[in-house]
Amino acid sequence: MQYEIVRSNRKTISLHLTAKGLTVRTPFHATEAQIAEVVRQHMGWIEKHQKELAEAQNNLPTVEKLTMEELQALADEALKVIPARVAHFAPLVGVTYGRITIRNQRSRWGSCSSEGNLNFNCLLMLAPPEVLDSVVVHELCHRKEPNRSDRFYAEVLRVYPDYWTCDKWLKGNGPALLRRMLG
Repeated sequence: MQYEIVRSNRKTISLHLTAKGLTVRTPFHATEAQIAEVVRQHMGWIEKHQKELAEAQNNLPTVEKLTMEELQALADEALKVIPARVAHFAPLVGVTYGRITIRNQRSRWGSCSSEGNLNFNCLLMLAPPEVLDSVVVHELCHRKEPNRSDRFYAEVLRVYPDYWTCDKWLKGNGPALLRRMLG
């Protein structure tokens, strides 16, 4: 089985499967044999999810791609809306933040750097406002809890009790929005 290896300062080996293939995220010290063994141990999971991904890809409806002008309009709107939502929720979470950047991302809705800079996908402007807010709260909570532990989700739910409803909407509808990205 072919896979891409991404080494970093992480402590564990993880597998990430997309329509493009398998990525193995691993600590710098992991050997090729250790990586291959983890992949071998998880072949059942990999094959099951590859089949599900292939079926999902075959059942995807055709979506209209956004033009450069439409993407720019979404980015311009996001530059007005998202910083205001971040400013609203940051005190509720009890955190500060750095720079806010709007991007045309193909796979992520948002991210938070260790310096506190926040990145958001302009396609969030096509989602319901409560979904946008849930992503904002999610990223702000990473300022307190950089991982996705139980404590992290407890903080998210403290600030945004409807988080799981919005997360479900994004998991169900997000792939269609992401496919609208150019190219």
